[in-house]
Amino acid sequence: MRLAILYRGPKLAFSQITRNLSNDNVPKALRSLKAKSTRNNPQYYVDSCRVRTVGGNGGDGCVSFLSAWCKEHAGPDGGDGGHGGHVIFQATHSKKSLNHCNSVIQAKHGDKGSRKDCNGKNAQHIVIQVPLGTIIKDSTGRVVGDLEEEGTMFVAARGGAGGRGNKFFLTDTEQAPMVAEFGAIGETYQYTLEVRSMAHLGLIGFPNAGKSTLLRAITRARPTVAPYPFTTLRPHIGMVPYDDYEQVAIADLPGLIPGSHKNYGLGIQFLQHVERCRGLVFLLDGGAQPARQYATLAREVARYSAALAERPRALVVNKLDVPGARAALERMRGRGLSVVGISAKTGANLEEFLALVRRMYDADADASSD
Repeated sequence: MRLAILYRGPKLAFSQITRNLSNDNVPKALRSLKAKSTRNNPQYYVDSCRVRTVGGNGGDGCVSFLSAWCKEHAGPDGGDGGHGGHVIFQATHSKKSLNHCNSVIQAKHGDKGSRKDCNGKNAQHIVIQVPLGTIIKDSTGRVVGDLEEEGTMFVAARGGAGGRGNKFFLTDTEQAPMVAEFGAIGETYQYTLEVRSMAHLGLIGFPNAGKSTLLRAITRARPTVAPYPFTTLRPHIGMVPYDDYEQVAIADLPGLIPGSHKNYGLGIQFLQHVERCRGLVFLLDGGAQPARQYATLAREVARYSAALAERPRALVVNKLDVPGARAALERMRGRGLSVVGISAKTGANLEEFLALVRRMYDADADASSD
């Protein structure tokens, strides 16, 4: 069995990777028996979004005077207004993406104070749950929050304090104050939320290399498949289950073209998606000079980020059913490159590819534990 050579930084020696690749005790991938969804609106994975958070306003204080049957002028009894709600981001493992985040998050306002010393009700805080490892940046691009641990909270916008009623302003010299405070205005800020880790592995390739077809073949994801370039404009995530109850997340990323590090095509937006994957799978079109494609892709990744070029990688040649693809695969192997050949359309060698995916996942888990 010939498998792709993974490139790992100094944490994992080359001999250790080779030993892991030669190990045949790899858990088997399971095929879900549940049918794919038939709804027309597909779910996109959102790993970055911009939101505006608005805290609730405080309630106004009340101006009121008590008038009892036995004492007509019993003094002021205006209550304080309630406090406005905060907008809070909380990290949780139950969320995997930012699909649920609205562009504007508005907290509720506090209630006004009333007579007979009744204070207004405080508004409840809005808690938005976000995935673990979410990075929060302000409008200037400065990182102001890093939610790494379960339950960690970040107060994005504080609600305004409630205004004091005229009962608060009662003094020895002022027995009938006719003044009360307005409630404070809640804070308003703009943030950019970014998920640090989007998937375990990301599929990198030119447009129409077969990334969406491959993800459809091995997972229950439903990315759009069409015979024109740039059918994938947003990432799609698919989960591959194995018989030892582990699940590996694979991302179908938008296509890359030469000059992407200069923001050509989807450009920097695409490379930011790649940066949130722990491992890279270069999916090459077997019918369109795969060796040249790999050289271009590797160069674009390296020019964008030297750290990204150090991550584990594997080479996969797709479309073996196309004439000339097998010859191109053998030429790449003749140059010393270890490549896996598959056909996402016909399902050829997908078991070998899924075994490679699990080996990359296990190698990354071992390196993280060290």
